[in-house]
Amino acid sequence: MPYKERDIEKQYFTIGEVAAQFNVAPSLIRFWETEFEELRPRKSKKGNRLYTPQDIDTFRTIYHLVKERGYTIPGARDMLKQKGPQLKEKIDVIQSLEKVRGFLVQMKKELDAIGKAQQG
Repeated sequence: MPYKERDIEKQYFTIGEVAAQFNVAPSLIRFWETEFEELRPRKSKKGNRLYTPQDIDTFRTIYHLVKERGYTIPGARDMLKQKGPQLKEKIDVIQSLEKVRGFLVQMKKELDAIGKAQQG
């Protein structure tokens, strides 16, 4: 059986990496940790926050509610408590659809460019 390399996935991310991924300030992430009990990253011996992929999914859900849907923090907190797992599935579907839409828009631009090149 031939050796097969496995993709190595990071188990922990720093607050800076998470902030860059969502284009927000690290202070916003720290603030949301105080507001949402679901967002509790591990801390290293030095006190640095270490976010798991599950923590990032939780942050993504909070980000979607507060920044994209316009919920207040108490409203987002209530929504997470009532519909946590269902909400995550909906957000995953929305993100998948947005990726498909982006791909289709790009494809249309390329086809339009080809059509213009053939006419000209």
